Amino acid sequence: QVQLVESGGGSVQSGGSLRLSCTASGFTYRINCMGWFRQTPRKARGGVAAINVDGRTDYSDSVKGRFTVSQDNGKTTLYLQMNSLEPDDTAMYYCAAVCERPSRSLLLQDLYKFWGQGTQVTVSS
Repeated sequence: QVQLVESGGGSVQSGGSLRLSCTASGFTYRINCMGWFRQTPRKARGGVAAINVDGRTDYSDSVKGRFTVSQDNGKTTLYLQMNSLEPDDTAMYYCAAVCERPSRSLLLQDLYKFWGQGTQVTVSS
């Protein structure tokens, strides 16, 4: 099992920044990749940014140039630096870990075995 706990969500004005963190613990699986996904009441959950054990990153087009995904040296904490936030970034953000198969895209939901409970990000205009 892998437990994932997200933190760092909150409310910010448009143009502001937030940094999300996701800490993994209790793992009996090799964490080969980790990613961030987001969901709103009107939109299905979708991939935002992800990174694999080789350091390869993947971003959705809507956040490229504004968000940066990274990990700590131990590869057990995932970060998402979010800059130039927009109201459309308002969502529940979820952390995911352990890719169950090779994939060119790291932003596929069914790729991931473990999920966190989410942290809310609200951006006001």
